[in-house]
Amino acid sequence: MKLFMRLFFSLTLAAVVAAVALCASENPSLEIETDNRPITPTDEILLVSYADVLDRATPSVVAVYTTRLETVRSNPFFGRNGMEDLFRQFGMPVPERDSDNTRQRESTGVGSGVIISKDGYIITNRHVVAAERNQKIDEIKVRLADDREYTAELIGEDAKTDVAVLRIESDEPLPSITVADSNLLRVGDVVFAIGNPLEVGLTATKGIVSATGRDSLDILGQGSYENFIQTDASINMGNSGGALIDAWGRLVGINTAILSRSGGSIGIGLAIPSNLALGIAQKLVNKGEVQRGLLGIMPGDLSQELADSFGLESTSGAIVNQVQEDSPAARGGVEYGDIIVEIDGMPIESARQLRLTVSQMEPGREVEVRVIRDGVSQILKVTLGDLDGVVSGTGDSNIDLKGLELVPLDADQRETASIPDNIDGLLVKSVDKDSPFARTFRSGVVVLEANGVRLENINQFEENLRDGINRFYIWYRGNYGFVGVRLFSEE
Repeated sequence: MKLFMRLFFSLTLAAVVAAVALCASENPSLEIETDNRPITPTDEILLVSYADVLDRATPSVVAVYTTRLETVRSNPFFGRNGMEDLFRQFGMPVPERDSDNTRQRESTGVGSGVIISKDGYIITNRHVVAAERNQKIDEIKVRLADDREYTAELIGEDAKTDVAVLRIESDEPLPSITVADSNLLRVGDVVFAIGNPLEVGLTATKGIVSATGRDSLDILGQGSYENFIQTDASINMGNSGGALIDAWGRLVGINTAILSRSGGSIGIGLAIPSNLALGIAQKLVNKGEVQRGLLGIMPGDLSQELADSFGLESTSGAIVNQVQEDSPAARGGVEYGDIIVEIDGMPIESARQLRLTVSQMEPGREVEVRVIRDGVSQILKVTLGDLDGVVSGTGDSNIDLKGLELVPLDADQRETASIPDNIDGLLVKSVDKDSPFARTFRSGVVVLEANGVRLENINQFEENLRDGINRFYIWYRGNYGFVGVRLFSEE
């Protein structure tokens, strides 16, 4: 019986194996269709890669690294730990300070830039090459896409547009980018943001132009000139100063900022149009500064009610609310109540656009200003003044400074007030109780800035005061902060 069972089991197992083998032989062989060709346009397949477009622009985009050398005391008995006071409290001799006992600490920043000429000019954002609180940058390094590295020279910078120009020297022509007319951009155009985000290396992101002419964001601060391209191409930390290119690989903007509540990209990126950025760059290269034209008026926007009251068909244009006495506009015949609709043939849509347009024109240039006065269009010829020349003289020496004693910082004052070496500005030595500064300042405060200008001497403090609210950036006992003081001129 056992022999019979073994024979039956063996025959059954053989039948199962044969059946499995027969089924397996009926399955088709595994065949995969592969295509290892690079993507190229054909009659059957549309181009779905932008690699060739990026290849044109990527070599022109560089990484920018900045370094500031800080002198830091290495003596453990000095600093913010209070050891010096502890020695005095117990009547022990205080260890002498050794001025040579210091070390250098490198503080670096990372951003991007774009080579705009074969001889090494690079355009970037000013905030990429400016240290925190406008302190001095000691070294700027530029790394190309092929990993070549150069030390760059800062040719010039313009805080009001956030544009800066660098230059590097090379024995051979550098890969410069082709620049497009940013005025021709349309909402919906495909664009790419190229830069060095978070120091991971050159990276490209794709999006479209979401809007143009964004000029009411106040990202660059009071008195700035904004005219941003808005895009949903991701612009992250480190992308600033990099290239915004179109679908032909041409430069249309300089990546500058994002709008975000979280600090990360949410699809609202902002770039300076290439026309504006290159215009500033040319002035910095040619003259080392940006001179801006001046009309000498106080313009305003037209509401629908105002437009109707003037008998206008639209709200386009800028109404002249005030003409400054003996200004270029006054000499050219501009009157309050005029509606400015064109400057040298360029349509004016708003007061901000008028201000931006005039600022890009050279002082001394004669322009044709088309105005509508009493329903009649007429052209006035105005020779523009120099905006910087007027602004530099706006410090009002009639503002009462009584009761505030400021002194430049020196070694003795630093030691007496325990002020670190990296703090530079003007020391508040005393404040009278009836001084307009009494509520805000106290003895020992260091005033670092007045209305955004870094202070090195008393004259700078006085020259940058203005009638009305003033903003100061101060340091006091290890803390930084902004304070506001309202001042009035003496009658």
